[in-house]
Amino acid sequence: MTRMTPLTTLPPRSHGKLSIAAKSRGAGVSALADLHQTGSAKVLMTPARDAVEGVILNTSGGLTGGDTLSIAATAQTGARLRLTTQAAERVYRTADDTTARVRNVITVESGGRVDWLPQETILFQNGALRRSLAIRMAADARVLVVEPVLFGRLAMGEVVTQARLADSLTLERAGRVVFRDASTLTGDITATLDKPAVGNGARAMALVVFAAPEAEAHLDPVRAMLPKTAGVSLVRDGVLVMRALAKDGFDLRRTLIPVLDRLSGDTLPRSWRL
Repeated sequence: MTRMTPLTTLPPRSHGKLSIAAKSRGAGVSALADLHQTGSAKVLMTPARDAVEGVILNTSGGLTGGDTLSIAATAQTGARLRLTTQAAERVYRTADDTTARVRNVITVESGGRVDWLPQETILFQNGALRRSLAIRMAADARVLVVEPVLFGRLAMGEVVTQARLADSLTLERAGRVVFRDASTLTGDITATLDKPAVGNGARAMALVVFAAPEAEAHLDPVRAMLPKTAGVSLVRDGVLVMRALAKDGFDLRRTLIPVLDRLSGDTLPRSWRL
């Protein structure tokens, strides 16, 4: 009699890679220069007069432990590239100790511009995410980045008492690191955010970075737009950094949209207003 050894059932894993580049055609016109996509990472091109504009989709429907997602976005010399997402990215419960990994790289050549405008990332109970964003830009390039994060959905009564988030951003201009940010939240994130010196009850947060020669000119106007739960600083010549806390995603958008409208030149993708 032959004994059959039972196979270990592994949860399905999702892997996606996307590489997209824009080139200049002169006279303020940009065109798609390169596009390569595999696995769960896809992009839907949308019409825009001033830039190559794309909506990123994760066809797996969300991230869980062991999933990987990688996006490389490049604006070649004088080109403009604008990227957003179709909807909020969801980080679901992991069945083991594994972590979802997201690695994104933005490259902006001389005179180019990238607007990196994903919608919210929602971290659910027992979710685990490690995410990095590396930005490499020329001295006269421009970059606008927003990274909003929600911890559960307040309207659904969701509480995140066990989860892991490690998030980092590195900005290099002309080969020199000019801004670096890293944040880690683990364990009972709700209890951590309830602390007055941390989140004072917030369930949503966002980081906005605008690197451009004219960044300082936006400092006072942006500061005048913000509620008491947000702040903005010129951390270095040509680098504007804003942080915002909010009780939920709706309030966070009320803070972000006017700021992003201003910093993007009123070209915020339509998906942000739906």
